Amino acid sequence: MKTNGIEIEVIKGDITEIEVDAIVNAANNRLLMGGGVAGAIKRKGGPSIQKEADEISPIKKGEAAITGAGNLKARYVIHAATMGVDFKTDQSIIREATRSALGAAREKDIASIAFPALGCGVGGFSPEQAAKIMLEEVVGFTWYNRGLKKIIFVLFNEKAYRTFKEVFKEHLDRIKKKIERHPVPAVDIIIEKDGAIILVERKNPPFGWALPGGFVEVGESVETAAGREAEEETGIKVRELKQFHVYSKPDRDPRFHTISCVFTAGTEDEPKAASDAKKAEFFREGELPDEITFDHRRILSDYFKSRKGK
Repeated sequence: MKTNGIEIEVIKGDITEIEVDAIVNAANNRLLMGGGVAGAIKRKGGPSIQKEADEISPIKKGEAAITGAGNLKARYVIHAATMGVDFKTDQSIIREATRSALGAAREKDIASIAFPALGCGVGGFSPEQAAKIMLEEVVGFTWYNRGLKKIIFVLFNEKAYRTFKEVFKEHLDRIKKKIERHPVPAVDIIIEKDGAIILVERKNPPFGWALPGGFVEVGESVETAAGREAEEETGIKVRELKQFHVYSKPDRDPRFHTISCVFTAGTEDEPKAASDAKKAEFFREGELPDEITFDHRRILSDYFKSRKGK
C-alpha cells in the first residue's frame, strides 16, 4: 500500500529482525523492558538499550523517546509509552503514542520505521481497533511528512497479522479520501425530548459517547446529511431541524480536521441504536456520561446555555 509517497506494509514476523532505521517498542512510561516486544528487544539488542532508556525515564504515557538499538539491525529504538507500569492503556494513549513515535522519526530524519501492534499485548487492547487508530494516525502523518519513506507493521502472531491486513485493506482508501488536504464536512444533531438529549455510544474509535452525526456525502446538503445520520444511528426521523452553530477547531476530531454543522431537532420517539452506535440513550444536562468524545461536551454546554438564555 502507498499513500502520499510513503509505502505501508503489513507483515507477520519478529520486529527485532527487521532491517529498518528504527523499530518501535510498545513501552511502559518507565521504559522498563520486561516481557513482550520490549523484552525481545532487550534480549536481542543487549543491555545498552535499557541503560540508555534508564537515563531518560520516566516519560508521560503517550510520549515517545529514542535510544540506540544496540546489536539489532535497526539504528534506533523508539520507545512509545503505550501504558503505565500497571499495563493499562486506552484509545487515547495508543493514538498519542503512535503520533509521538512518528514525530520522533521525523525529528531524526528516519526513512523507515517498523511498528508492533501498540497496546495489544499485555495492554489487552483490541487488535482491530488498534489497527484503525494507528492507520488513521499514519495517514494523517503522511500529509506533513518530510523524509519517511516506509512504514512496516510487524505482527508476531497470525491472528493479529490477518486483522491488521484486513483493516488496512478495507479502510486505507476510505481514510485517504476523507482526509485529502481539506477539512472534512460533517454534521452533528442535538435531538431533544422533554429537556433530554440523545447521545450514542460509538462502536469505533474514537470511543465514548457522542451526538448522533457523521460525514456529509457527495451530492448531499448538510440538512439531508443530518436527517440521514440521525435516522441511521438512532432510528428516529427528526422534526423541526434547525441550524445551531458551526464548530471547526482543527483538533476537534482526533482523527483528522473536520468542520461540523450542528443542528437541533425534536422528537417524540425513543431511540434505537444502529449503524456505528452501540447504544442510544437520552441524557439530561446534569446526568451526562463521563466519556464524551470529540468536542461534543463543549457543543452541549453551548446548547444548554442557549436554552437558559431564552
